[in-house]
Amino acid sequence: MMSGNQTRRELARLWLAATAGVAGAEFSVGASIAQTAEPTPACGHDERATPAQTEGPYYSPKTPEKANFRADAAGDGFNLMGFVLDRRCRPIPRALVDLWHADSQGEYDNKSYRLRGHQFTDARGRFVFETITPGLYVGRTRHFHLKAQAPRGRILTTQLYFPDEPGNGRDGLFDRRLLMRVSNAADGKVGRFDIVLDV
Repeated sequence: MMSGNQTRRELARLWLAATAGVAGAEFSVGASIAQTAEPTPACGHDERATPAQTEGPYYSPKTPEKANFRADAAGDGFNLMGFVLDRRCRPIPRALVDLWHADSQGEYDNKSYRLRGHQFTDARGRFVFETITPGLYVGRTRHFHLKAQAPRGRILTTQLYFPDEPGNGRDGLFDRRLLMRVSNAADGKVGRFDIVLDV
């Protein structure tokens, strides 16, 4: 993997600028971004919806609306970004994206809303979360949990996975179709995954 010279925020700004006119634009903002995993769904006429996965035991409803989790816990910085699209690869504005995950020690906060929050996609269907890389816990590989919902649509519950994790092959829930593309930034990592809803 190539090292990034830009920070995660700089890369997010570049990505938002680069994708201002094209919903399904590739995550490519210069030589510092490397494609390190199988691509998430490419745009076409009839895309497959993102696979659903279990919610798990650590979900908390009614999360706060927030996109920046960095004050919630110490850890290696990670920005998660992407589009929410329909099966015709059209962006879905105001789609709900609800994210939660373990802290760097593999622990979930079930008493408050640390490392939990939701946002709504912008007019071009884009979202960006600033968070940390989740830690490992027994029986699971490294992952994010999320829910996504088009306005008045059905809720998709799924998980996103990190490429090249030793635990991927041992985790019975792991699904290669849910691998993010992850690249280095100067101050952490940046991940991209486009969510395709069956709408």
